Amino acid sequence: MKHIIFGGDGFVGRHLAPKLIADGQEVVVADIVKSDFPHYRQARFVHCDVTDPTTIPAVGMEADDMVYNLSAKMLSPIQVRSKRHDFFYPVNYHGTVNIIEAMDKRGAKNLVHFTTDMIYGHTVTYPMTEDHPVAPLGEYGQSKLDTEVLAAEWRKRGMNIALFRPRLIIGPGRLGILEKLFKLIDYNLPVPMIGAGRNPYQFISVFDCAEAARLAWKAGVPNEAYNLGSLNPPPVRKLLGDLIRHAGSKSFLLPTPGWAVKRTLDLLDLFNMPLMDPEQYLIADEMCVLDVSKGERELGWVPQYRDGDMLIAAYDEYSARKAGQPAEAREVPAE
Repeated sequence: MKHIIFGGDGFVGRHLAPKLIADGQEVVVADIVKSDFPHYRQARFVHCDVTDPTTIPAVGMEADDMVYNLSAKMLSPIQVRSKRHDFFYPVNYHGTVNIIEAMDKRGAKNLVHFTTDMIYGHTVTYPMTEDHPVAPLGEYGQSKLDTEVLAAEWRKRGMNIALFRPRLIIGPGRLGILEKLFKLIDYNLPVPMIGAGRNPYQFISVFDCAEAARLAWKAGVPNEAYNLGSLNPPPVRKLLGDLIRHAGSKSFLLPTPGWAVKRTLDLLDLFNMPLMDPEQYLIADEMCVLDVSKGERELGWVPQYRDGDMLIAAYDEYSARKAGQPAEAREVPAE
């Protein structure tokens, strides 16, 4: 049996591959780029573009292989409205179709697939369990929800597909929208919040995501969906305040009327000058916290990393890069 990781050179894959290798497994990384990671001394790399189904057979898939789909287009960089569908769908949806159809041709039945908490849209019940209503607020969330519908169809045809819905994944190697926040803090500028900052903000560590994927394989790839998020996320005000103090910055937090900021951002989006994606700002002051207890009950998965520690580690990595120093890939476990 091989473990085939589509999008495996990316953020979660670069941490999942060494975990599987440490378990004594044969690992194949399928991606459009190959980085200089040490685990490639033991893992095989195959050039593969999931948007082109003719490239997928090169991975040499067999019936008993374990497949992971980590290929995705994310919300960063921000896209203008007219380009969002064509940006997200080729990889997020059609790439998933291509992978599953290739699995079907080879008789492979086991898939771990990452979607997003953005499928939920606005908060209806708190905390959000996996049976929360789904109503995506944009093309990214919709592209991921469509893959969940696709998964439900293939489960009926005999596939085992475990779905993961992570909050914002952070860790070494990815800054995304956080870079804008870090620049404000570096320049000692006010840090605006959408609303008063009393609502919590929940991250999930890339290390915890990789472990969840590994545990899904260990558990026999349940036909279930699982939320991925931290435990006990702090209010936005505390999260950002602690970061500003850590950075030694003179920045201060600036509460704003949430409704007014959202309408302003709506207007900028309408005129193709987006500062944030609507899927980010429309829920920024809501109680968007995922209940992750199902993963513990069924997979034995418990998140090990705290939001404040993850954000500070990301800032330290940003500062090191800015200073031209090699970034240290720190794991900061919860205590």
